[in-house]
Amino acid sequence: MHGFLNIDKPQGMTSFEVVKKIKKIIPGKVKIGHLGTLDPMAGGVLPLAIGKATRIIPYIEDERKIYIAQFTLGAVSDTQDAWGRIDYTGKKDFRTEQLEDILQEFTGRIKQIPPMYSAVHYQGKRLYELAREGITVAREEREIVIHSLEILEINRDAELPVVKIKVDCSRGTYVRTLGHDIGVKLGTGALLSGLVRICSGQFNIEQALPLEKILQDQTLINHYLWPLDYPLAHLPAVHIDSGQDMNAIMNGQAVTVKARLPQGLIRVYSPENSLVALARSNYEGVGMIKAERVLK
Repeated sequence: MHGFLNIDKPQGMTSFEVVKKIKKIIPGKVKIGHLGTLDPMAGGVLPLAIGKATRIIPYIEDERKIYIAQFTLGAVSDTQDAWGRIDYTGKKDFRTEQLEDILQEFTGRIKQIPPMYSAVHYQGKRLYELAREGITVAREEREIVIHSLEILEINRDAELPVVKIKVDCSRGTYVRTLGHDIGVKLGTGALLSGLVRICSGQFNIEQALPLEKILQDQTLINHYLWPLDYPLAHLPAVHIDSGQDMNAIMNGQAVTVKARLPQGLIRVYSPENSLVALARSNYEGVGMIKAERVLK
C-alpha cells in the first residue's frame, strides 16, 4: 500500500497520535509519515504519506497553508492559545478599520519569533520541554510569508470579542504567534481559540476523510488513497521504455533520454506508467538524467 491519505484531523489529538491510529488498521509493517504537524488544538487537513510515499516527502512542495483561525481578544496566554495559562488584559475595545490596517501590516514577508511552546530544537531539547520547566530562552527571528489575511467574522456579543480570520501563509508560520502579535499591535492582547487547516499544499479540506470514518471502515483507505505522484504534478515527467535503461535508473546510474527536459528534478515512469524514481537533469535539453530517489 503506497500513496497519500488526506486525513481531517480532529481537535484534541496530536499528529503523531493520528499516525499511530492509522498504523493499527494497515496490515504489515508499512511506514507512515505526515506532512506538516498540526497542534493538538488544531483540526483539519493532515496529509499522511504511506509506504513508498514517505520517501518522497522531502520533494513535496507544501509551502502554502490556509487556515481558518479564531482569535479571542482581551486576553493573552503563555502558550498563545486557549490551552495555556490565561491572563485578561481588561482591554477589548477596537475599531474594525484599525484591525484591518494592522492585518495589512502583517501581510507579505514578515519576521516571526517561534513561541516557547513549540517543537523547535534548542541545544538538544524542544522549546516546549524548556517551557514546561519554566525556562525561557532567546529565539531567532524567522522570515515567513503571509499571502493574505481576510476577516470572516467579528463577534462583539460575547464576553470577549472573537475575530475569525482566513490566514493564507507559508510553511513554518505559527498562527497563534501571528494572533498574539496582532493583539499586541491592536492593544487588546489576543489568543488563539480555534484553528482549522483547510489547505496544505495540494491537499484541501473538501478531499479530506474524517479520522473517525476511516477508523470505523478500513476499506475506505483504498478509495481515498491518492497516488504517489499526486503532490508532484509540478515536476516534469519522462517515461523509460528500455529495460536496460530502467535497470540503470533503478540502480542509480545515469541514462540518456530523448525527451526535452528542463534542469532540475524529474518524475521517472516505468513502461507500465508507474512512478519509479525522482531523477535530476543537469542541463536544459536532451541529455542525461540520474536517479536521486528510487522508489523500490
